[in-house]
Order: sequence, then C-alpha cells, then structure tokens
Amino acid sequence: MMPLPFTSFSRENRRLLLLLIASHLLWSGGIFALSWSGRLFTSTSPWLVVAFIALQLYAAAQLLLLALLHPEERSRGFYFFWGVILGLSIWLLNQLPASGLWHELLTAIRSGLLLLVATVTGAALARYIHRLWELVPICVVMTLADFASWRYGPTAAFTAQIEAHRQTPTSPPPLVDMILIKLAAPGTAGLVPLFGISDWIMVVFFAIVARRFGINDNLIGAAGESLVQQGKLGRYLPVSVVALGLATILAQATGRFIPALPLIALIMLFWYACRYLRQRRRA
Repeated sequence: MMPLPFTSFSRENRRLLLLLIASHLLWSGGIFALSWSGRLFTSTSPWLVVAFIALQLYAAAQLLLLALLHPEERSRGFYFFWGVILGLSIWLLNQLPASGLWHELLTAIRSGLLLLVATVTGAALARYIHRLWELVPICVVMTLADFASWRYGPTAAFTAQIEAHRQTPTSPPPLVDMILIKLAAPGTAGLVPLFGISDWIMVVFFAIVARRFGINDNLIGAAGESLVQQGKLGRYLPVSVVALGLATILAQATGRFIPALPLIALIMLFWYACRYLRQRRRA
C-alpha cells in the first residue's frame, strides 16, 4: 500500500482534525476571557493561583479526548512536511504586530496553537510504542536529559533570558518565548508563560499510550475511550496532566523555574509501577 499524499487524510481523520482545531480555538477564547476576569482580583492568594491553573489545565485535558486519530500509513516526508508547516505557522503568528486587546487575544491563540501542535505530535509519537516496558528507558533518558539541560545546558540560558525579559518587558522577547504556553493568572495583565510545548507533548504521549494499551489513566472516572463512546466530556483528568499541574504549581510556589519533564516522567513511572504491582497481587 502506497503512502497517502502529504495533504491527504481519511474522512474520519479530517473530521477529528477539524474538531481539534475548533476545540483549541474555544480553549484560547476561554483563557482570554479568564485573563480579563483575573484582573478583577486585587488579591493573588496561592489558592487562587492554583485554582486558575487547575481550571485551565482541566479544560485542556478534555481536548485530549478528541485526539483519537486513526492510524494511516505515512512516510518520513509526511511528518517532515507537516512539521515544517506547523513550525512556520507558530513563527509567523509570533511575527504579527499587536498591542492592547488584540495582543492578548493573539497570545491566547498562540497558546492554543502550541497545544494543538503538541497534541498532534504527542499522538504521533505514541504510535511507535509497541510494548509498555518501552516507557521505562524513555522516562529515564527524558529525565536525565532535561535535568542536564536545566542545570548546565540550553534550558539554563533560556531561563535567564525569560527572567530578564520579565524584569524588562519593553525589550524584545527571547526566541524561546515562541514555544512557551501561556495561561491566565489572577492579578496580572496578560497571560504568563507556565510551561513549554515539549511538556504538553509528553503529557499527550503518556495519555495516548495509556489509551492504546487499555489502561485507565483517568483519576476521576472511566477511561477516556469509554467517555468518548458515551459522549461524556468534561470528566477526564489523566495522570500526566496532574503531574504537569503539580510541576507548574510547584514552580509558582517557589518562584523558581522547575523542569516539568523529569517530574512528569517520575510520576508516570511510579504510577505504572503501582498498577503493575497491584495487578500481580490480584493474579
């Protein structure tokens, strides 16, 4: 069977992609509205910050229920083509001049686009996991690489650039700002960067892998696949999203940049280990 052309998708996948795009635009509108409502709060208590972050991540988690793209035979050229297209889209959207209200709306749309790109990327990567134990080396390598980058490598330099820009916002934002997902926070003017696109890629990756292997990663109910079949949206909270939320809240509480990927990987490894031990005891 020959690979389909770069721009060709099955009818079902076209429908799902349109749903993904529309839902991410709605999410962008939601965080834009939340950003404006956040200005009404004169007090920025820690619990209020946690509530804002939790609400936005919970809403983003519901979008993962739509990431049910059916597998199609693809070539490397297909992924390269769409990688370039999506990368250029992110870059071009960041080049648009904007100020005032339009700037905040455009920032929200950028965050939605980053989430969309990360969702598609994470779902594509999950296809290459054939056995559940393959997550172990991935988590170990991901933890060591991200920690080394945060301590000694590029992430350390990026962190310094972002902090310098926050102190003097009149200066041009660093290049890494383009791949930071920004959310609403109480008592602030505009959206604030909370995590990177790579963090959400791995959140989606773990959620899709759990779905592929028939593992219920939903902490508040039935598995995501069952929720979609029953049409029950709004009841999905996967472990990986909770892990990202903990890393984000910890960073906000300490006032320091904390790499989310190692924490996500460690929590997922611990969770899978607990499930494995419980299944062995039942057996």
